[in-house]
Amino acid sequence: MGRIAIHVLPGARATAVAGPFGDAIKVRVAAPAERGAANATLIRFLADVLGVATARVAITRGAGARRKQVEVADLDDHAIRARLLARGTAAAPPRPRSPR
Repeated sequence: MGRIAIHVLPGARATAVAGPFGDAIKVRVAAPAERGAANATLIRFLADVLGVATARVAITRGAGARRKQVEVADLDDHAIRARLLARGTAAAPPRPRSPR
C-alpha cells in the first residue's frame, strides 16, 4: 500500500494533475468543496489515473483540508507519484496565447 500527499484545488474548470507542489502533488478538481463532492471526485480521478478500483483509494488524512494524505492499495509510493506526474505532463493542454 502506497501513500502520497495531495494538494487539492477545488472548483477548477477541469479535474487534472497540475504538477508537483513541494512534497505533494497538486490536483485541480472540478467539483466544489461542499458535502464531500471534491473528495469523491478526487478519489474517482486518482483511481482512473492510477488504474485501480475506487475502493482501493482512500483519503486517510485531511478530508476537510486542501492537503490530504491518500493511500492506494496495490501500488507503492514511487509508482503513485510517477503515474500522477506522467499524467500531469502528458495531459496538460497548451496555454492559449493572448490576442495581439
